[in-house]
Formats: sequence, structure tokens, C-alpha cells
Amino acid sequence: MNHYLNIVIAILWLTGFSSTTVNAQKKPNIIFVLTDDMGYGDVGVFFQNQRKRSGDRSKPYELTPNLDIMAANGARFTQQYADAPVCAPSRASLLSGVNQGNASVRDNEFDKQIENNHTIATVLRQAGYNTVAIGKWGLQGVKEEGPNWPAHPLKRGFDSYYGYMRHKDGHEHYPFEGIYDGKKQVWSDYSEVSAGLSKCYTTDLWTAAAKKYIITHQKGKNAAKPFFMYLAYDCPHAVIELPTQAYPQGGGLKGGVQWLGKPGHMINTATGNVDTYRYPEYENATYDDDNNPATPDVPWPDTYKRYATATRRIDDAVGDIMHLLADLNIADNTLVVFTSDNGPSIESYLPASFKSNQPTFFGSYGPFDGIKRDCWEGGLRMPTIVEWPSHIGRDKVITMPSMLSDWMATFAVVAHIQPPARTDGVSLLPVLTGKGEQQNSLVYVEYYEGGKTPNFKEFEASRRGRKRDQMQVIRMGDLVGVRYQIKTADDDFEIYNAITDPKEIDNLALKPGYESTQAQMKAKVLQARHADTEAPRPYDSVAIPSVDITTKLLPGIGWKYYKGSFPWVANSMGLTAISEGTSPGIDGNKTSGMPGMLCYEGFINIPADGFYTFSLQSPGKAYVRLHEATLIDADFGYVPGKMIEQRVRLKAGMHPVKFNYLIPLKTTSKIQFLCKNDKGESISAYYH
Repeated sequence: MNHYLNIVIAILWLTGFSSTTVNAQKKPNIIFVLTDDMGYGDVGVFFQNQRKRSGDRSKPYELTPNLDIMAANGARFTQQYADAPVCAPSRASLLSGVNQGNASVRDNEFDKQIENNHTIATVLRQAGYNTVAIGKWGLQGVKEEGPNWPAHPLKRGFDSYYGYMRHKDGHEHYPFEGIYDGKKQVWSDYSEVSAGLSKCYTTDLWTAAAKKYIITHQKGKNAAKPFFMYLAYDCPHAVIELPTQAYPQGGGLKGGVQWLGKPGHMINTATGNVDTYRYPEYENATYDDDNNPATPDVPWPDTYKRYATATRRIDDAVGDIMHLLADLNIADNTLVVFTSDNGPSIESYLPASFKSNQPTFFGSYGPFDGIKRDCWEGGLRMPTIVEWPSHIGRDKVITMPSMLSDWMATFAVVAHIQPPARTDGVSLLPVLTGKGEQQNSLVYVEYYEGGKTPNFKEFEASRRGRKRDQMQVIRMGDLVGVRYQIKTADDDFEIYNAITDPKEIDNLALKPGYESTQAQMKAKVLQARHADTEAPRPYDSVAIPSVDITTKLLPGIGWKYYKGSFPWVANSMGLTAISEGTSPGIDGNKTSGMPGMLCYEGFINIPADGFYTFSLQSPGKAYVRLHEATLIDADFGYVPGKMIEQRVRLKAGMHPVKFNYLIPLKTTSKIQFLCKNDKGESISAYYH
């Protein structure tokens, strides 16, 4: 059967998507707080409180009282993964809603521009939100100097921005003084403003800017509109610097840090001496350094007083913001998420006179092995906390595996708008609220780094000093597969039970009975991704495996029609089809002139191993997924009529394809979607 598509396009009328639902319930404000290199084990409720309760003097601990309160008032994810174990790809996946198998920023591509496509900000702005980014960006693109970066936040869906544009600027937490890493630039939209930021510690500065934005928004003409805030701290990463003074008493409208707006005295903590203040709990803290109760305890090294202070300062900042929400009477209608971008770092960038930073001191990686840049659980598990009063139950523990890239789909559903079809993530709203059916999240990570897992005695002997190179992680139920130093697609995964064996000690792959799981993991990681020439992998050119079909298939393809006006090619999750059926091909003749989206699902029957070319030429927007990977993205910025081709290598057998098509307005041209082998022969499609 020829897979050539002829679609007669229906005439559309445009309406607001799901307007009835939107009007029925006020959309919440959304604040996403992201820290830099804060480990799962750095937060009290996840791990530090256990160390405190143990009474073991050889295990010093940090305090995060405000985050603990936030967790008690809401939910905490104990199995949420970063999309990558380093900041640039992790943050890019979070903002774009796609995992590393489909992302354009991978590996250590710092300052590479995040692609011009859907972001959390563009989606929420379409849903009627005011959007603001504050703090570290690092995804601006380096082809031009500021302020004309190709991927400035204002060019990726944000209405306003205040913070560090470049990745490396986040290594220094006093932009004006540049104490240890040189002066840095702070940008307010397109203006560089660091000259007025004397003595401004960035944790305080970003917090004061966030509070200023919230207060101004609530008192301004747009107060009726919800806001989305991406608040990205650059601590505790890199130079572990100290604030100028104690965190101001109180919080919210009248207390805590405050924006003063005076050059040279921009915030109320921009006084005193820079890099001097340690929290009293840590200033004179001691511990049992040799694990011998008979010998005297010794003082904490200054490096760790600094690290604990940096994390505690973020904790105070979160408490300050939560206090503000209560003061403004918007706490009940504000969804707040707190998390980190990857596991704890071994870096401190302090002068040689300081003791180097070792995450072993506090066990910042929690009950796992691995740190930043590792694909062991300690490099990927994130300390995620969510509070949304009256919507999320108190002290809720969520054990479902998920990823940071799930938050785009989640926020879209919260905002009553359908997420883009390109989104890899799923909405976490059902598991958060207990309402609706929760879809499973695909936990998949790929990453390259030339270093080694640290030689910590606290880590399992088999991975101390282990070379990283090409790495991969796939989660299937309770089982997690990990590969280091990948040479070929045939390399075996180490397989661990992530629930009963969080330190990944017992490699189940060495035992009988896991052969099928091994084969499934090897197939799934090839089906979940597409190659990226700027982040080459040793398995890029390997043929993608087919899927086993146990039911009878018939020639043709299944279709569903969803009525409505969609702002983009949408993910069909949660939608109810108006009509559905089967068709010899993708014909588009099922709409009867109604506006909406057609979704076709079926299988491409590949007759023999080899290369196959998929091509699309469309008068309207479309998105095509092959297995779990983006095959053709003709949605954001697509020029109608443009031909897009994608050549992939496939194994013989059935390959699932999903084709989402947004019916355009007033066109008589036809759409073509072809799959051909290298001989130019068209390939057939089948459906259940």
C-alpha cells in the first residue's frame, strides 16, 4: 500500500482552547525554584534529618527548616530524576519538556542556545500567564554578545528577565566585587546593570527581585492574570561564598530580604562585609573526624561551614517567598515547586588555602552513590518538593518515577491548555492531587563526560574511580539500567532494583532470569531517542529495533478526531475524541469541515533491515513520532509547504508511528507523508 497522503483541508474557525474549563476555575500562579548542584541528600526531609536523629557525631548535618515545612505542607518526590547530571542539558530539558533523547542541548554544551521551540514559558504565556525568569540562564547561545543573544529568555517565552545570562557568571555570587572568579554581568531584560550591585549576594539578590516582581504584579493592572516564575539560583554551585550578614528577620511584605532599588544599595542586605557571614549553628560546629568517641571532636572545616550556609540561605529564601505569598493572600492559588538541576558537586573554586569540597562531609548524595556528572542515582535523583494548598494533601510522599521534563506537561494541564505533541513528559497532576489517571513517565538519560566517579570510600568499590565516558540510564518499573563507558549498542546494562537497592550494589544482570529485561532495555534506549551530530554516541548508527506485536494487524491506519482550536500541534493525552475509525491512509476526510486535530496511530511495516526516508510536506502544522523519538517536527515555526525529510536506520518488523496534524485554515493544497526505502519503494502502514 502506498503511504502517500492526500488530505483535503477543512475550513476552521478559531476559538480559545477549552474556554469553558478555563473560565470555570481560576488558574494558579506557578513558581518553579531551581537550585544549582544541591544534592538529594542536602535537604533535611530527604536525608539530613536522618543524620541528625542518628546522634552519630561522625555524621555532621545541615538544616533546612523551611523546606521541611514546605514538604510537610505538600508533597515530596522521592524518585524524580534530572534529565542529565549537569546543569546545561538538565535545565534545557526542563524548560523544553523533552528528555535527552530528543533534546538539542546535550552533554557539556554550556551557553548553547536552547532551541527556538516550545518552552514552559511559551506554553504558559499562551495560556494567559505573565512570565518571568530570574537568576541563572546559561542557554542563550554564544554566536553574539549581549544583549543580542539568539536565545535570550525574552526570545523564549519570558516577558521579563533579571539575572546571570552566561553559564560561567553563575560561578561567582558577588557580581560587582567578583571576589574569587572576577566581576560578572547581571542583565535586566536587555540592559546590563551590575554597576549598581555592590555587596549583593546573588541568593539574596534573586530573592529580592522575585519578591519585587510578585508584589508589583499583584498591585498592578495585571493582577487578575496568573504569573509563572522561573527562579533559578546559582548556589550552592562553584565558589562557595558567604552572605554579608544574617538573613533579615521575618519575611514576606515587611521582613526578609527587600528590594530597595538604590544603586550601591540595591537590596537591604547589601551592607557590611562581603563573604563573611556563617550561620551560628555552623560557626562553632564540631564533629567526630576519626569516628572515635574517645578522641575530642574537631571544628568543621571552613569549606563546609560555607556550604551549609549556602544551602541554608536558599532555605531562608524559600521561606521568605512562601511568607510573601501568605501576606498577599495568594498562597492557596500558587503552585510552588522546589528542586535542583543535578547531583552535588565536588567543586568549590576556593583558593588553595581552603579545604576542597567533598560531598561526603554531609552525604549530599543521600542514600545513593554518585555526584554531579554521574549517572548513578546520586547524580540524578532530585530533592523535589511541591506545595499547592487545598489541592495537594499534606506530607504526601510520591514514589512514582518521574523526570524534570515532566513539569512542562504538568503546568500545561494546570493552566488548562493542551501540551505540545513534542513534549516527552507526562502530567504529574494526577499523582499530586489524587484525581485522574496517572500516566507513566519515561525515565531516560544519556550523557558523556570524560572524568571519573570520585574515589570515595563511601561508594561501592566497583565504581570508585570508574571512568565515565558515554553513559546511559533507563528505568523500567522498579528496575534501573545503567551503562558506563559504552562502546557499542550491545554493551550490557548493569541492572539494579532502585527501591530495595538504592546504592546499586546488587547487579541483577549477573543473575539468571534478567535476560529478557536486558534485551528490553537495549531496545528501549534505541527507540527512545534520535541522533544529534553535536553530541555523538557510539550507538547513533545502529538500526532501531522493531516491536513485538501479539495481536492481528490489518492494512491501514487508525485515526481520531479532536474538535477544537489548538494553538499548536497538541499532545492528545486527556482529550476525548469526537470520532474515530480506520482508514486506508491518512486522508483527513473525517472532519466534516470542523476545526481541530487529527491523530493517526499505526505501525510502519519495515520489510528488511536498512535505511528508510520519511518525508513530510504539509499545508498545516504536524508532528510525527517514531517509537518514543521525534521523527519530524513541523510545528513551531514550520513554513507551510516546506518539505522535511528524516533518514533513519530500522530493523525489519513493525515500528509504531504517531502522526498529529493540526488542520489549517482555508487551504486546498494537499499533504504528503511518505516512507520509502533506499530503492524508492513506499512502505505500508497497519493498525490494530
